[in-house]
Amino acid sequence: MAAVDATAPRWPDVPAGRGHYESFYLRAVSPSEPRGVWIRYTVSQPPGGRPTGQLWFTWFDRDRPGPRAVRVETGEPASGDGGWIRLGDSTFGAAAIAGSIGSPGLAANWSLHHRSDQAPLRHLPRSWMYTARLPRTKLVSPSPTTVFDGTLTLDGETVDVAGWPGMIGHNWGEQHAQQWIWLSGLAFEGTGADTWLDVAIGRIRIGPVTTPWVANGAISLDGERLALGGLGRRVGVTAADDGCVLRLPGAACTVSASVSAPPDAFVTWDYAGPDGGEHRVRNCSVADLAVRVERPDRSLRELTAPGRATYEWGRP
Repeated sequence: MAAVDATAPRWPDVPAGRGHYESFYLRAVSPSEPRGVWIRYTVSQPPGGRPTGQLWFTWFDRDRPGPRAVRVETGEPASGDGGWIRLGDSTFGAAAIAGSIGSPGLAANWSLHHRSDQAPLRHLPRSWMYTARLPRTKLVSPSPTTVFDGTLTLDGETVDVAGWPGMIGHNWGEQHAQQWIWLSGLAFEGTGADTWLDVAIGRIRIGPVTTPWVANGAISLDGERLALGGLGRRVGVTAADDGCVLRLPGAACTVSASVSAPPDAFVTWDYAGPDGGEHRVRNCSVADLAVRVERPDRSLRELTAPGRATYEWGRP
């Protein structure tokens, strides 16, 4: 695949008259407790309008009642000066991710550094898909797994982030998929940082027709990266608000995955599209994940990541 810049902001180059959305996001989880953070820097631009920014912050702790979540408007986005994206005083970049957010329900600050030796994951199988108008949703993980260090502060309570596993993602496009599932698994029991799962499964609308589920992503096993999904590979999906069962075929393996969490461990968001449509999105970033990897020439591989997976399901 030709080079695709995983971190370049796309909103400055949106053709006149087109709508656009874009997000840089991270998740980080405690290596020892079912708690973690999900932070999203978002740009939304209606057709013919100006781009505006939003900060999203969710703190998950399954030992306490429900996630703590807040979203605020930030004005027009910027980039440069060491940041892939800047929303007000909050910056998301290669050196650091730092910012703050406040509302009557939650005030939070974060100052995080990240380090990874993993190459970016480009979910789409062809480089032209990242520059063509179709598909209308593009995604890439600049760091499909990384390690975070730093601090979080929630209503004055400081959380020390020391060696927390996590990931960094980036998506953009003209239109959200009709439905999507995002599954991210890392810090699997008994493995190193080079074992992870990152896959997006979507259904898109083409005129009056909604396509079957199509998966794009990969699983990495001890550093060996195996592509999953693609056009022509039938995906098995059984999705619910509190979990999902997936069958994900690839050229070299088939992955069966089961992910779940208690219903009160999820946050529910409304995702507004550039065209004015909305999706209801359920997200838990401290979910339990069990994975089976079948390969023709290898023995069955079973992996678990209790409290260290993300399950997200978006639909109208």
